[in-house]
Amino acid sequence: MKKRFRAVLLSLGFLFLLAQPAFAAELGEPNITPQTTMRELRENPSLKASGYYTYCREMLPIESNYWNNKTLAQYAKPQLVYDCADAMNLVIENYNKGVQVTWQVYTPEEIAENSSLGMVQLFYYPAEESGGRYAIVLPGNGSTITSEMEEGGSAASQLHAMGYTVFVLRYRSFLDATDNAPLDDIGRAVQFITQNAERFGVQAEGYAITAFSSGGQLAGLFCNEEVGWGRYSVPKPGALLMAYPVINFNEVKLLYHVLMDPGECGWRFYCSSVADVVTDDYPPVYFWYGKNDIILPLMDLQKQGPAFEKALQAHGVPYQMHVYKNAGHSIGTGRGTDAEGWLTEAAAFWGEQVG
Repeated sequence: MKKRFRAVLLSLGFLFLLAQPAFAAELGEPNITPQTTMRELRENPSLKASGYYTYCREMLPIESNYWNNKTLAQYAKPQLVYDCADAMNLVIENYNKGVQVTWQVYTPEEIAENSSLGMVQLFYYPAEESGGRYAIVLPGNGSTITSEMEEGGSAASQLHAMGYTVFVLRYRSFLDATDNAPLDDIGRAVQFITQNAERFGVQAEGYAITAFSSGGQLAGLFCNEEVGWGRYSVPKPGALLMAYPVINFNEVKLLYHVLMDPGECGWRFYCSSVADVVTDDYPPVYFWYGKNDIILPLMDLQKQGPAFEKALQAHGVPYQMHVYKNAGHSIGTGRGTDAEGWLTEAAAFWGEQVG
């Protein structure tokens, strides 16, 4: 009997060893570089299985064939491509460790009723040590789609390297942004993180919102208690960290209303200037923009950063603002520009404010 039992164990062990190469083949290597093609990146088994969204430039499905043959260096901005590659490698490493990278913000029942809710996702980068504060990243949404891999990934890579847990939020934009949908997505995401703070290994209080471009307009509104965090019954953000934020959509407000909410009345997020919602209890703010930014002047530069600074000063809100000579739009972490290192400085500001 003992010999037979031993033989069974040996047979099972042998079968287990034979199965290892097959299992290993299902996992991808964290070998993403700027020279990796987008096809290679997207077909990496672990990155693909993680659910991380990597289509940040394709407005139409037909464009995928074009971009799949381009390298990451050709796809992403040169100022953030290295951080972007690091972020994708971190996703692969996390997935290979058994980390659930992609989390749905809305329930299956809600998604069944409204399919657009299915695209609202959190991409999770856990810190090496649990129990710390977290940052939620809101990428910009130029070209009608959000930039989870580029702006989102590059910021997540740097913040993770500083020891923070990071969530990159994919939210509804453009034609899906009806009835203040993006604000609802942010509110629901923070609710989800707050309710699952122990599972994610984070503190619910004192979190930072890191936002880019039009994501900055959403983040700025969310930091107002009446239309933002208070409305969703979540903790007040500990700090707002923004790169080249849109403060006021100005001339495009009417166009947005016609495209997103035709025939509808009532307040819409794109109608408000962030400068107008600053209050005495607004969270501390770190933000910057560049003199060679070609996007913000199209919406009247004086109604952007300068107007926001005046509002922060008027209400006594702690803030830091930087205006760089050489730092254009959509450059994320800004390597190789005057803004390089801004996120490190912003994180230090956040730490000083929340203690």
